[in-house]
Amino acid sequence: MSRRRIGFWYRLAAVLLKPPLLVFFKRDWRGMEHIPENDGFITVVNHNSAVDPLSYAHFQYNTGRVPRFLAKVGLFRSGFVGRAMRGTGQIPVFRESKDAIGAFRAAVEAIDKGECVAFYPEGTLTRDPAMWPMKGKTGAARVALETRAPVIPVAQWGANLAVPPYPKRGEIKLFPRKTLIVKAGPPVDLSEFYGQEPTAAVLRAVTDRIMDEITALLSEIRGEPAPAERYDYRAAAQRDREQMPSQQQAESGAQSESVPAEPAQRTERAQHDTAPPGGAGGENA
Repeated sequence: MSRRRIGFWYRLAAVLLKPPLLVFFKRDWRGMEHIPENDGFITVVNHNSAVDPLSYAHFQYNTGRVPRFLAKVGLFRSGFVGRAMRGTGQIPVFRESKDAIGAFRAAVEAIDKGECVAFYPEGTLTRDPAMWPMKGKTGAARVALETRAPVIPVAQWGANLAVPPYPKRGEIKLFPRKTLIVKAGPPVDLSEFYGQEPTAAVLRAVTDRIMDEITALLSEIRGEPAPAERYDYRAAAQRDREQMPSQQQAESGAQSESVPAEPAQRTERAQHDTAPPGGAGGENA
């Protein structure tokens, strides 16, 4: 199948968004050779800043294979942003509803048509105190097993040094300019899972394999080993609740598990305002 045409709305987004990205950030794109030239594929990306979808989209746009993101349905309902989301072919996700399966079907259909579908397996900004990838959700694994399309791991670092996850006052630091490092790796080998029933255990094993590959790429970018155990914010939130005094537990009982407690502190390494070892490389506009 031929690659998807970029189209008016994607080109408009590039015209509007690339100039400020070029002004405020340096760029270091790595591994573009791993992005398939034709046919459908999946990318799986870590998420450590509200800005990093733009850095990843910039990277992917420069390969000529524009991604279709899975995004919250609310973004499709608002004015210009909604028109842009629909015009660029993004996929609405109806969380916690009977319509949620529609995103899965749309992702499979897009890949079958030869397109790229991008997943953020963590499902939200990382809450790992040191900004490593967290335990992943199984959506990308489901689509990967259904389509058997290449799954390209992508790690990124740098946007979080300017705009950290869940920033407090004074934590956003655009200057000096940070380097947006985006690195794609070779396809994740999932062949041993093909043909197996997609049970919860199989989907978890596939997801863990995917997260391992993303984390390994990020470890190379940062020049340091990743933690031996992946952060699970639901389990961390549960531990925090169990450690609360009885009265505080009662007061917090109405809170959803989907709103985990914030990490107590980010590590000094993660907060450092310079690029990690091996950071600044060639810039690709």
